[in-house]
Amino acid sequence: MIAVIIRIALRYGAGALVARGLLGAGDAAALSADPDIQMALETGVGLTLSFAAEAWYALAQRFHWSK
Repeated sequence: MIAVIIRIALRYGAGALVARGLLGAGDAAALSADPDIQMALETGVGLTLSFAAEAWYALAQRFHWSK
């Protein structure tokens, strides 16, 4: 069970690092000034990345890519 929790935590951590790398300094300053926009973006990006990762994992299991 702990491996599943660690895997999910690492996926969210990687998603946050990728999102931070894609935003410029000016964009990041504008987004961080409004906490409501920041919370909505973080939620949306987190949901999108987690869905994409789980879909890719499901495809890997189905087509036996994970072996």
